[in-house]
Amino acid sequence: MVPVDDAVLLRGRLAVPAGARGVVVLARGSDSSRQSPRLAQTSRLFQAMGLGTLLLDLLTSEEMEERRTRQLRFNMGLLGLRMAGAARWLQREPHTTGLRVGYFGSHTGAGAALSAAANRPELVDAVVSRGGRPDLAGAVLPKVRAPTLLLVGGADALGLDINRRAYADLQAPKHMEIIPGATHHFQEDAELERVAELAGEWFLQHLGAPRYELEGDPAPTP
Repeated sequence: MVPVDDAVLLRGRLAVPAGARGVVVLARGSDSSRQSPRLAQTSRLFQAMGLGTLLLDLLTSEEMEERRTRQLRFNMGLLGLRMAGAARWLQREPHTTGLRVGYFGSHTGAGAALSAAANRPELVDAVVSRGGRPDLAGAVLPKVRAPTLLLVGGADALGLDINRRAYADLQAPKHMEIIPGATHHFQEDAELERVAELAGEWFLQHLGAPRYELEGDPAPTP
């Protein structure tokens, strides 16, 4: 269990390979991150690249069963605070003390990750959104300082539009990568492996680099 504040404990699964070069919080937002096959596969691929991972449920078991679950999973302020709380816990956890932290969000978890990055910038050093809803972070997107990578399926017309608009609002070092032929869910193993490779390289680059000293603003992939 991960204590994200004085009153809330969230279910999480922490794995830290020997010599880890950073640790990534992975969150889906809408339901159990720990039981998502795609996030679990991504987590294993990150570990193979030398990154620690924390698969985190942003809602408690009780909240997932309540009628108000839909309202809660779109409450980016609440979910962002919980994601930041997990990063704060990682700073105290013996296995991850001293490691820089990244956020990997899919679906509504992307909005939560960017909300957390905007409101508690001192806790995070890189963000990746995979087929997510970065637009849900809304007005705080320009406050994000951590280098941010948006990964979008080329066959996801709505996702492309959403992510392009969010990309325009981001003022941090940023890049958008379009995965040809992929849908919103990145269903093929090859697509998931490509996404994990791109995200892992982003985290390895920025979690080991000086904070926010990168120059330039790469244009989104056509």
